[in-house]
Amino acid sequence: MADILVGNNRKKDIVSLLSRYFEEREQISDVPDLSRRTEYEPLFVTRLSGHTRAYLKIQDGCDQFCSYCIIPYTRGRIRSRKPEDILEEVRELTGQGFKEFVLTGIHISSYGKDLGTTDLSDLLGRLNAMEGVERIRLGSLEPRIITEEFARTLAGYEKICPHFHLSLQSGCDETLKRMNRKYTTAEYEEALGILRRTFKDPALTTDVIAGFVGETDEEFEQTCAYLEKINLYEMHVFKYSLRKGTRAERMEGHVPEQIKTARSDRLLAMTQRHKKAYMAAYLGRKESVLLEEEVLREGKRYMQGYTKHYIKVLIPVEDSPVSLHSNQIIDANIERIWDEDTTLGKVSIEFSH
Repeated sequence: MADILVGNNRKKDIVSLLSRYFEEREQISDVPDLSRRTEYEPLFVTRLSGHTRAYLKIQDGCDQFCSYCIIPYTRGRIRSRKPEDILEEVRELTGQGFKEFVLTGIHISSYGKDLGTTDLSDLLGRLNAMEGVERIRLGSLEPRIITEEFARTLAGYEKICPHFHLSLQSGCDETLKRMNRKYTTAEYEEALGILRRTFKDPALTTDVIAGFVGETDEEFEQTCAYLEKINLYEMHVFKYSLRKGTRAERMEGHVPEQIKTARSDRLLAMTQRHKKAYMAAYLGRKESVLLEEEVLREGKRYMQGYTKHYIKVLIPVEDSPVSLHSNQIIDANIERIWDEDTTLGKVSIEFSH
């Protein structure tokens, strides 16, 4: 039996709860009703070590109830962080030199719905206007948030990275229905089209589940054909994993593990092809790169970083015309593909930041 059982909204109180328990030696139990809306826990990050990108959590919880997911039952309903608290944390972190901010959460597309006074577009506008912020990268987005208006708004914010992760999970409409996803493959493809029309060569990535309950060979082939057609930069492939308490647990037609593995391997091979082709399109271009860390490759020193499109780049240290260091943004010419997920570049003679 647990001595201390509290909700996820009490993280900030862990130290005081431990002190209380060791003093009183009585069990502590305080778990909120997750079916009701609660406020976002006021928890601030004031310092990050070992990072050049600052991960900024803006909301928690989810109202989607996908059939394979336990999160709404364990994290509760959506809770948005107050924009004033977010901006305060960003001011603190830019003061420490952070230039890039990644917005994260369980379902950031729903940000502000519970507050009623703001939304994701508004928050991005306020972050874009902040001094010291040079890059804003978005976490996973729901495809339905991508409208012509939303994309145009984001395109007007010069600090937004043209790298969008739209969760898909399956390229078959029947599978999406069983997953209780709220869009069709046609709607997803239209969202991609909007982004591709609005941004120049955006990096579009997704998640795909291999071997969901009831996925037939025909449905998997539909998914493969669809993914070949939409041709994304990168896919994060997961074999379906049962979560107790979900609707999917009670469904019939669970796919054998060896079939899930074979399907996953096929999707991983596909994403390697697509990723290499996307990186190849950037050869010969000059790109802005945020340097993160020094690495050794084949006995030589390189600074490793990422472009706005999230392409990994290695920059040789020895023959660089300027001194290179972590958390520095440089302009680099992308010269060749190094391996399956990395390119090689050289510092452009003129660079900023």
